Amino acid sequence: MHRFLVFVLLLSFTVSSFAQDSIPKKTYNIKRTTTPPKIDGILDDEVWKNADIATDFVQFRPAIGNTLPEDQKTIVKMAYDDEAIYVAAYLHDKPENIMRQFTSRDNFGINDFFIIAINPNNDGQNDTNFVVFPNGNQADAIANPSVGEDFSWNAVWQNAARVVDDGWIAEVKIPYRTLRFTNQKEPTWGIQFHRQFRKTRKQYTWNPFDPTKGYIGLYAGELKGLRDIHPPTRLIFYPFASTVVRSRDGQTTDEYNFGMDVKYGITENFTLDATLVPDFSQAGFDNLQLNLGPFEQTFSEQRQFFTEGVDLFNKGNLFFSRRIGNSPSGSVETADNEELVDFPSEVKLINAVKVSGRTKNGLGIGFFNAITEKTKASIRNTDTGEFREEVVEPLTNYNIMVVDQQFNKNSSISLINTNVTRNGSRFRDANVTALVADIVNKKNTVNIDAQLKLSNRNLATGTETGFNSFFAIRKISGKFRYSFDHSFSNTKFDINDLGLNFRNNFNNFGLDASYQIFEPTEKLNNFRINTWVNYRRLYDPDVYTGANFGVNMFAVLKKSLMAFGANASFAPGKQFDYFEPRDFDNRRFFITENRFNVRGFISTDYNKVFALDLNARFSTQFEENQGFTTYRINFEPRVRVNDKFILSYSSSLNVQNNRRGYANNSNDLENEIIFGQRDQIELVNSISGNYSFNPFHSLNLTFRNYWTTVDYDETPYFLQDNGRLVQSQNTFEDLSLGNSNINFSTWNLDFSYTWQFGPGSFLTALYRNQIFNQTEESEATYFNSLNRLFDEPIDHTLSVRLVYFIDYNNVKNIFKSKKRRGKINS
Repeated sequence: MHRFLVFVLLLSFTVSSFAQDSIPKKTYNIKRTTTPPKIDGILDDEVWKNADIATDFVQFRPAIGNTLPEDQKTIVKMAYDDEAIYVAAYLHDKPENIMRQFTSRDNFGINDFFIIAINPNNDGQNDTNFVVFPNGNQADAIANPSVGEDFSWNAVWQNAARVVDDGWIAEVKIPYRTLRFTNQKEPTWGIQFHRQFRKTRKQYTWNPFDPTKGYIGLYAGELKGLRDIHPPTRLIFYPFASTVVRSRDGQTTDEYNFGMDVKYGITENFTLDATLVPDFSQAGFDNLQLNLGPFEQTFSEQRQFFTEGVDLFNKGNLFFSRRIGNSPSGSVETADNEELVDFPSEVKLINAVKVSGRTKNGLGIGFFNAITEKTKASIRNTDTGEFREEVVEPLTNYNIMVVDQQFNKNSSISLINTNVTRNGSRFRDANVTALVADIVNKKNTVNIDAQLKLSNRNLATGTETGFNSFFAIRKISGKFRYSFDHSFSNTKFDINDLGLNFRNNFNNFGLDASYQIFEPTEKLNNFRINTWVNYRRLYDPDVYTGANFGVNMFAVLKKSLMAFGANASFAPGKQFDYFEPRDFDNRRFFITENRFNVRGFISTDYNKVFALDLNARFSTQFEENQGFTTYRINFEPRVRVNDKFILSYSSSLNVQNNRRGYANNSNDLENEIIFGQRDQIELVNSISGNYSFNPFHSLNLTFRNYWTTVDYDETPYFLQDNGRLVQSQNTFEDLSLGNSNINFSTWNLDFSYTWQFGPGSFLTALYRNQIFNQTEESEATYFNSLNRLFDEPIDHTLSVRLVYFIDYNNVKNIFKSKKRRGKINS
């Protein structure tokens, strides 16, 4: 409770005393047009003849304050009507210096680019970015201080680009449906233009930006002259059809799906997103790997509904979307005469909706709901042959509610609640609430980040209540920066029904300091070095668990643009690992001592035809009778064959010798925790090729082979109550770890094709063939393992999906036009 009081007092003082300094801003006066331009990259339209000019761009990287020479001058013009904002940019340059590569959407590749950042609320925190590349590709993102740039957000807008004798031209139409704003008579919007020269990595903005302090959104100019514009009815339909064919070992299954996703503007600023007939069969493929650690293996979200427009729901890090539709939460108990025949690997989603938006006063509100269906496992009676079913996941409802208030153009306070309700007395319910503050002072020099979280889980044994907190104060301006942070969690804190939390029960402290340059030196474009110290304790019992310190360096050479860096860390003395033993109830721990890690890397200039990424890492432990070594090297060459085709290869080798770890997976001894000393070799090879015909057609082919062996010494080790290991005792002389050995390998070949055949409309095809094998033959060589891998049946998966974009306003206008023509004819 005392932590909460300190937090509230500090927050009250901070909010009452902070205000935003005035920042000089350029102004652009936009004019209304009755004849919109044709978006073709040819600036001969009447509207551009009398439009005001935005020019005099100013550099912010790698130097600050430089202006553009005449042969690289940037000229931007704007116009508007009742439907959209129009932008034309003439970006002068020598054609041979313009970097241009065809890429997929939101992929910056090796490109110059031009960004239009619009903020209808003019609040310094909520930009909508539209990016145009010289070859006509586009990218878009929502941007704010909390999430940075979120490119999972996609809108439907129009652009054209054309390279000319003295540079390149970008012409853009941004429909009002892509922006969130209220009815205003004469609004003032935030506006910023951003240009990068890829060849030199120089970056410029129209309104000057000071990278030494403050978020870039604070430095936007102002857009004036808009009058009597009204947000349209935002109703968009995405009907789709898909088919999936799977084949394995002669058995083929297929499925066909039809459905629709809908976006509806409830008000000018709030949007409803719904997936009415969910179909995530084409979400993408996960890359399997062996997991020997104490924590669950997780993969990133690939379902678009759960990645797009979720910035509000990610406040406080309480939402891990892959919990929805993941494996069932329940388990099955079988009798001696029963066998488990089928246990579902995932739970089907019935429906999902999200409502989110932000008022012109900075109040963000978000509501998320998803429902998954009742899921059953199948059990067979081995005596009678009869089958029975048992529910392993009941009908389940997932909810998130978020309220986020932004203020002072640089700060916010959020209240978040997540709730999981399972329809069944055997299954747990969960509720988590968080209060999150991200506050910056008026000079944009100091940041306070504070979080309070409370979790409740209704279990069969009763209700468990957990608490977690985080506090950090940081200097966020200038060359020298530093911070202090404290994180705390009691033993009952658990958000894993809808969130992701690997551990609880800690009381940790950290210090960080850094130095960086903002102006190039004689040899360096960029340079940053930082150091840190971490001190860790348990909450219960209140004991020391470990500490470490380290240093990290990153730099970019001025002439060659090669990036390089290194880091090193050391954990001195005894480190108490409470997780590797997997005995969380009895708080058993495993002691290691004096761990040391060092890593270095180089990355050559991607602008060149050939580029190379190379990094190496070495780890060891200075401890008597328990030393281990780890070597890792990663080699990634890439070739840019031309502006349409890039080929890359990656090879990673990781070798661990004499490492001791948990090995109870194949030995059933009560009240004993068994460790083994093991050698592990891990080799991953992948080749990827991407070919883009034009901005609307692209192909990608990726091959990946993952192989690892884990070879245990025959003699096991027993974990003692003091955290030390002793070799096998006499009573267990026959115990061997040979059946803990692993030979794990996978192969997958992934092919994808994307065709954008209309605005917002796509045809995509995905194909994967995959082979998987796991044995105990840890001494087998790589090539022997590969030969045996191809003796296994191959999984084939082919999916095709067609999505069509329908804007209600376009349909309405078609009927209006037909009606007008009918009146004229009559």
